[in-house]
Amino acid sequence: MELQWELILFTTFIAWSAGLFGAQAFAAAFGQAKKAQLISWIAAALLLVIGGVAVFLHLQHWERIFNGFGHLTSGITQELIAIVVFAVVAIVYLIFMKRSEDGASVPKWLAWLAVALSAVLVIVMAHSYMMSARPAWDSFIWVAYVLGNSLVLGPATLAVIAALKGETDFKQIGLWVFVGALAGLVFALIYAVFTQMVGSSFTEVGLYFDPVHPTKAITDINAVIGGQALLLWLGAVVVGAALPAAAAFVARRKGDANSWKLWGIVIIITALIGAIVMRVVFYNLGLSVFMFY
Repeated sequence: MELQWELILFTTFIAWSAGLFGAQAFAAAFGQAKKAQLISWIAAALLLVIGGVAVFLHLQHWERIFNGFGHLTSGITQELIAIVVFAVVAIVYLIFMKRSEDGASVPKWLAWLAVALSAVLVIVMAHSYMMSARPAWDSFIWVAYVLGNSLVLGPATLAVIAALKGETDFKQIGLWVFVGALAGLVFALIYAVFTQMVGSSFTEVGLYFDPVHPTKAITDINAVIGGQALLLWLGAVVVGAALPAAAAFVARRKGDANSWKLWGIVIIITALIGAIVMRVVFYNLGLSVFMFY
């Protein structure tokens, strides 16, 4: 399948937005990173807008999107519902935050609701790409991988903002970033192994209707899978998952604001590269189970 860059950016930025909003809400539930709350909210909102613009650029006739909203089983309808609910809760979160005495606190019930809805948004978005006709996509491992993106990018972005805003206590935040980075690495490894083993799921291969080459396969699936190996393992796993985990380990050991300013940015950049590279592999392996185009 050809690369759908608008959807690559959409899924990446929505996962990042949800991860950041979920991370700041999680921190708020424990009374952490108060100086970073407002900036984090603004950043999460901007990331959500960027993702929304990207998905609309994918549509040549964006107005026709409304034709699908009457079908609740449609993935795009479920994504819209999740995004709208997410946005409403984010606005309520901002109102409570601005009305608090310190301008950064929210009720715990709202903080945990925000965390839950952030996870739901990512899960719904990733689930909409699961299709039984495309074996490399049809697995909850993909959903877990995208959720892993949020667990890395969100807390790391919060840590950088907190460092820039002058926070001094990074003991808990650093732990969250490290755990999130480890989760991202585990999910990336599992999904990488899954994609390399998916070849057996392609049950039939269509043939060219060509009198000169009547039995030539349309696509050599093993060659396609093998051709993604370097990009998958070096780009998505090593650079995009192992390096963020290593950087989180180093930053957590040092534990000061300057370390998080530096290594937090490294985590964000490498995790972002990995997320995009994995999506490139995802689309390159988006072949039909019957290999017909």
